[in-house]
Amino acid sequence: MQTTRTIPANESERLASLFKLDLDYTALDNTFKDLSFLAAKITGTEISLISFIDSYTQWIVSRFGLDIYQTPIDDTVCQFTLGEEDHLEIEDLSKDQRFVSKDFVGEPMNLKYYLGIPLKSSEGFNIGSLCVIDNKLHGKLSEEKIEQLKIIARQIISRINDASSIKSLQDQLRSQTDTYKKVAHDIRGPIAGIIGLADMITGDLAEYPKDELQNIVGMMGKSGQSVLDLADEILKSSSEKLNGNAEIFNLRIFKEKLDKLYQPQAFNKQINLDVEANIAFDTIKIKKDKLMQISGNLISNAIKFTPNGGNIKVVLDLFLETNQKTLILEVKDNGTGISQEAIDEILEGTAESSDGTIGEKGYGFGLPMVRKLLNELNGEMNIESKIGQGSSFQIRIPSV
Repeated sequence: MQTTRTIPANESERLASLFKLDLDYTALDNTFKDLSFLAAKITGTEISLISFIDSYTQWIVSRFGLDIYQTPIDDTVCQFTLGEEDHLEIEDLSKDQRFVSKDFVGEPMNLKYYLGIPLKSSEGFNIGSLCVIDNKLHGKLSEEKIEQLKIIARQIISRINDASSIKSLQDQLRSQTDTYKKVAHDIRGPIAGIIGLADMITGDLAEYPKDELQNIVGMMGKSGQSVLDLADEILKSSSEKLNGNAEIFNLRIFKEKLDKLYQPQAFNKQINLDVEANIAFDTIKIKKDKLMQISGNLISNAIKFTPNGGNIKVVLDLFLETNQKTLILEVKDNGTGISQEAIDEILEGTAESSDGTIGEKGYGFGLPMVRKLLNELNGEMNIESKIGQGSSFQIRIPSV
C-alpha cells in the first residue's frame, strides 16, 4: 500500500494559498491554544494538534498532550487528511498498512486512534489539519462530535484570515502615514522655491524687464509642475504598496526566521545549519511570501540530500548595482550532489522527485516551484554540484 499521499494536480496552487498567508509558525500557539485544548476535551483524546503542511514539513502551530513542533511530511498521518473533503478517521493505526512501520505506532508512543479535519483556505485548498489522536482504541467518533471539530476547524481558518486582514490593514496604515510624511518632506523645497520667486516679483512689476519677468514666471511654472510630478510619483508608489505588489523586507529578521524554522529539521539529522546575513545594508523591496517559499524549498531540499552529520550553509546578501538592489541567496551543502543531467532538468522544469539520504520522500514540487516563482520575480538560479561532494544553489532576485 502507498505510504505517502498522492499529490494532486493543483499542489502548486495549494502551496501558493498557504504561503500567501505568510504565517509565522513559531508564534501561533497562543492564537490556537484554547482550540487545541477544546478539541481534545470534546473527543476525550489525549492529544490534539493544529498544523499547516507544505511540500516537506508538517508545521504544528498548536498542541495539546504532545510536545512536538514540526515533523517531515512523510512521517505524518495528516498528509492523508489533506486529500479528504470531509474528514479522515482511522480506528487503529497499527492495522493500517500505511502506518504500521512508523515510529509513532510502536514504543514508546503506541498511537492507535486518529481523526483529522482538513483546514480549508479561503481559496478552497486544504492547507493543514486539526487532528485528535490517542493511544487507546476509541471506535468511531459520533457525528455530533465530528461536527463540533469541523466548527473548531472553521474557527481556526477564521482567526488566520482575521489576523491576515489586520496585518494588511496595519501595513496599509503604516504605508499611508509614510506617504503623508514623504509628501510633506519632499514638496517643501519646491514650494519654498515658488514662494521665493513670487516674493521677488511682488510689488512694482514695472521694475522688472519683460524678459526677466517671463523667466521668473517660467521658473515658477516649472517648479509647480515638479511638485505635481513628485506628488504623482509618491502616490503611485504608495498605491502599489497597498495593492500588495511588494513590501520592504529586512534581511536580519528573515535570517532569524529561517533559523527558527529550519534548525529543528537540521538537528534531527545532526546537520550543522549555518545561516549568515550580510547586513551592511539589509532591506530590499520584494515579494516576501514568494521568497519564503523559495528559501524554504531550497533549505529543506538541502537537508533532505545531506547525510547525518553534514553541513549546510545559507548566505543572504544584497548587491547594489545601478541604483537597484539585488538579493542573493545561496544554499550550499556537502550532500550527495546532483548530476549535470539532473541540473539541466531542474533548470528546464522537468525534474522528477527522488528519495533523500535516509529515505525521505520527495514530491517533485520543491525545485520546479522554485523555478516557477523565480520566473515570476524576474530572478535567476545557478546550480553547481559534484556527485558525492555536494551542491550549491545561488538565487538572484532584483528589487521591484
